[in-house]
Amino acid sequence: MPEVAAVRRRTRTTLLVGQVLGSLGIGAAPSVGVLLAASVAHSDTWAGVARAGSTVGAALLALPLAALAARRGRGRALALGWWLAAAGAGLLVLAAVTGSVALLILGMLGMGGGAAAQLQARFAATDLAEPAHRARSLALVVWVGTFGAVLGPNMGVPGEALAARVGLPPLSGAFVLAAALLVVTGTVVLAGLRPDPLRLAQRHTAAEPGPAAHHRSAGLGAALRLVRAAPTGRFALLALVLAHVSMVSVMTMTPVHLSHHGDTVTVIGLAISLHVLGMFALAPVVGAAADRFGRVPVIVVGQGVLAAAAVVGALGAGSTAAVAVALTLLGLGWSVVTVPASALLSQSVPAPARPLVQGLGDTAMNAAAALGAIMSGPLMALLGFPALAALGGAVVVPVLWLVWRGAHRVPASA
Repeated sequence: MPEVAAVRRRTRTTLLVGQVLGSLGIGAAPSVGVLLAASVAHSDTWAGVARAGSTVGAALLALPLAALAARRGRGRALALGWWLAAAGAGLLVLAAVTGSVALLILGMLGMGGGAAAQLQARFAATDLAEPAHRARSLALVVWVGTFGAVLGPNMGVPGEALAARVGLPPLSGAFVLAAALLVVTGTVVLAGLRPDPLRLAQRHTAAEPGPAAHHRSAGLGAALRLVRAAPTGRFALLALVLAHVSMVSVMTMTPVHLSHHGDTVTVIGLAISLHVLGMFALAPVVGAAADRFGRVPVIVVGQGVLAAAAVVGALGAGSTAAVAVALTLLGLGWSVVTVPASALLSQSVPAPARPLVQGLGDTAMNAAAALGAIMSGPLMALLGFPALAALGGAVVVPVLWLVWRGAHRVPASA
């Protein structure tokens, strides 16, 4: 339909612009935010709490933002997420000025709104996508996150110059820039997603049978019931969560392992950059493959890549080059699982229920990421990096077991 095609193009452009700007805005949190947490908290315990704040915030906000999208549309939900992140960046500036740990934690929680919006934007790309192209539409939005993931951590350099110019603490300048970028991101998304793609899709999608039509504004319990009622949804959710746990757990402790191995900050930074490229660079290829060959076959390939990362990391833990290869494979495996599993989760339930179930997926992913980040340190201290890498590969077992048993019951076209 001409109306739908025009809105589809406008939606895609808006989401891509928003992802670039927004990912730059929240990209400072994992790097500059860590340094700010250490300088303000003067305590490893509180600094650790603050570092996990953005992940926890994303987990807490994912489902409410999804429920808002179901009621009021994607534009308002995504804009609110980006604006909450802008408020969080502002609180981080105040934390740097006042030395307040409470403001530091609140600010990092607020930044989680941007992470939640960034994740939900990939689902917004599928609202009006043609069924045969849903995975590649989702993957394109994931792919443009590369810009923020690579450039965002470098916001500290212009931030220091800005802070010196206006008389703020050095580490706060990056978050002044972030706040401005995030305000603009929310405004662009709200203005550009009109008419709203989700509401337009709901109007033009024929009524679908199933138990989900009246759950648009329900909460976590309703979302869980919907997923339990859909075998493909259960399978996709498990694949998403386990891939994310594997990626976050190993990635979090790799810099520490390389540092203990005697590598420089430059070498560690290069290894992390390769990991980020593995996560995002091939996402469009993965999306196209998922559309052509099916979601489940591509998810199975992703399990193989995750297993390869575990083998290389466990056997080559003493080699910097081998660890870098393992980290790159880990990022690639995450991408090869996450893109098709996200598309499969969306298509596993009737259209009116999709925002709620998508929010559940993001909540579960971020909660698992927080748990994985917390547990990875003690596990490496107790068992060593090779064992941590091997445990990261063990996540493929339940997914492959479900595939072998056929428990997902995916149609041949999926």
